[in-house]
Amino acid sequence: MSTTPLPKVAWIGLGIMGSPMSENLLKAGYAVTGYTLEQEKLDRLAKAGGTAASSIAEAVRDADVVITMVPASPQVEAIAYGPDGILENVRQGALLIDMSSITPQTSVDLAKAAAEKGVRVLDAPVSGGEAGAIEAVLSIMVGGGQADFDEAKPIFEVLGKTIVLCGPHGSGQTVKAANQLIVAVNIQACAEAVVFLEKSGVDLKAALDVLNGGLAGSTVLTRKKDNFLARDFAPGFRIDLHHKDMGIVTDAARNVGAALPVGSVVAQLVASLRAQGDGGLDHSALLRAVERLSGAQV
Repeated sequence: MSTTPLPKVAWIGLGIMGSPMSENLLKAGYAVTGYTLEQEKLDRLAKAGGTAASSIAEAVRDADVVITMVPASPQVEAIAYGPDGILENVRQGALLIDMSSITPQTSVDLAKAAAEKGVRVLDAPVSGGEAGAIEAVLSIMVGGGQADFDEAKPIFEVLGKTIVLCGPHGSGQTVKAANQLIVAVNIQACAEAVVFLEKSGVDLKAALDVLNGGLAGSTVLTRKKDNFLARDFAPGFRIDLHHKDMGIVTDAARNVGAALPVGSVVAQLVASLRAQGDGGLDHSALLRAVERLSGAQV
């Protein structure tokens, strides 16, 4: 049995995803020091057995591994750079794992800047939403070097079930962008089916059960079926964030010359829902947009 101590982890960003993920590391025996902007999230980490830090510098100072989980590229840049950021305060040789969903170029730029400081980087965005984070069954798509991936894999195995090195820096983010394209189109198709079924007078629960048992079945339908049935759109993954992700995938696709005819339409539907004030709802709230288009009062 190995006596090698587990690496010390600093966790920056304790939101819907970051809090349960960091808690899973604590349950697995890792020492986790966390920093986030909300005091109640720091209190939650401390209650779970972690250490709350008062700044990024304090959180990362003694860390072997720094994990970041924040909303978008501007937040990653804000916590990584500058005198109070990660790169100026973490020790040389540390491993920085960014699990946020950001643009591939931001990940490439971060890896280059970190290398100049002697810090290694992996981009490792995830799919699976809040439930996947809580249950530790996330899909983790990683960009970076093989040796760094191998070193990080025990941590990833605490957080998820499907863990794949997709290529060099930025590759994880490119695959995540494709993931968000598929998820958005899938949710939109499910939402349209729900409205069609209800307006046709079919028992919705029965219909979704049988559809999910055939070729139309999907993880999206499994995870979001109860949201559709109960019209419960408490955020597991907010429309605001999916709007950001659809911007990433449409821009990245344009840069490489890939046409996204259906994806572009769904991106506009997500943007429309956000413009109507539903940005804070779960992305299954795309159902609300279809209902509005179909004349329902929502």
